[in-house]
Amino acid sequence: MKHIFSFIVLLFVITSCKQSNEDIKIEVKKNETAEVSFYTKDSLKIYGDLFIINKSAPTILLFHQGGANSRGEYNTIVPILKEEGFNVLTIDQRQGGQRFGNYNRTIAEISRNTYGYCDAYPDLEAALEFVKTSNFTGKKIAWGSSYSATLAIKLASENADVIDGVLAFSPASGDPMEGCRPEETLKILKTPLLLLRPAREAAIESVQNQLALAKEYNHETYVAKNGVHGSSMLVEDRVGNSVDENWTVVKAFLGKFKKE
Repeated sequence: MKHIFSFIVLLFVITSCKQSNEDIKIEVKKNETAEVSFYTKDSLKIYGDLFIINKSAPTILLFHQGGANSRGEYNTIVPILKEEGFNVLTIDQRQGGQRFGNYNRTIAEISRNTYGYCDAYPDLEAALEFVKTSNFTGKKIAWGSSYSATLAIKLASENADVIDGVLAFSPASGDPMEGCRPEETLKILKTPLLLLRPAREAAIESVQNQLALAKEYNHETYVAKNGVHGSSMLVEDRVGNSVDENWTVVKAFLGKFKKE
């Protein structure tokens, strides 16, 4: 009996230490950056990076596009968002890869990845829960790129009491998004939305219909003359031209959520 009791005590200590380590990841101080990790409701470990200006400042949740990872897609975008006064949480979703360089830390620990685009939605939910439970008191903005733009719209719609704004860069639709297409969500979304597309995509009939639907339901839209797919329309090296106008539109939208 004594040995059983000792084992229980040891197990408690180990569990407590593990919990303490997770707490350390959460308690990042002002003006610091740290790698973080947390679990989804279906028990998948998600990796990300947390950039803190001040916990009372607004926070942007950045989600990458298909085939990508957070560090690769957003390495030049995060510094600008920080300069604008935003906390930023980026994550590596279960659907991604090595596009734009670096690698997807979450996928690296999945032995056999059979997840589709819609399956990544719990990853976004977990990111929002992480921010909520980490005492970030400022406004919260969801930002998605391609398939994650569609999921960000869904996240904003289902968490209207928490998310104050959403930016959707080239939100994906069609067969790959079966089960979580954005069209029906656009009709019920009440959260302020900025939907962005490059001109080459805006020439496609299905995209024209998506933009028209967004306008019909009073969402903001923007077609970038100089642009490429997803959030990359904000990266000059990927566009091959000036992206100043694109950033002007994005910053104007984000300005609505800055702390007064």
